[in-house]
Amino acid sequence: VQLVQSGGGLVQRGGSLKLSCAASGFTFSRTPMNWFRQAPDKERELVAAISSSGDMTNYADSVKGRFTISRDNLKNTVYLQMINLEPEDTAVYYCNYGGLRGYWGQGTQVTVSS
Repeated sequence: VQLVQSGGGLVQRGGSLKLSCAASGFTFSRTPMNWFRQAPDKERELVAAISSSGDMTNYADSVKGRFTISRDNLKNTVYLQMINLEPEDTAVYYCNYGGLRGYWGQGTQVTVSS
């Protein structure tokens, strides 16, 4: 199993970023996927989730209306589009399947400056 992330970086408040996670080693099209994040000195939290077909999504209240999770089952890739970013969104972001005891991407830093 591999989850290889790309994207992230430094952006000003109000800016946008898009994260990608390319998956291999399992049947991606049958697997719900998640994005988590972990800020310094805070627990890892679920940010967004998407069903295997992509027809159902869920978001943490803190990101609703600003973040969009999507997937391309032909490319075995899940995305997280983030707009109107706030300093509170600063964290390391991880793609995941299987929940906290599942499989994780390598993490990517998102830093939002004020």
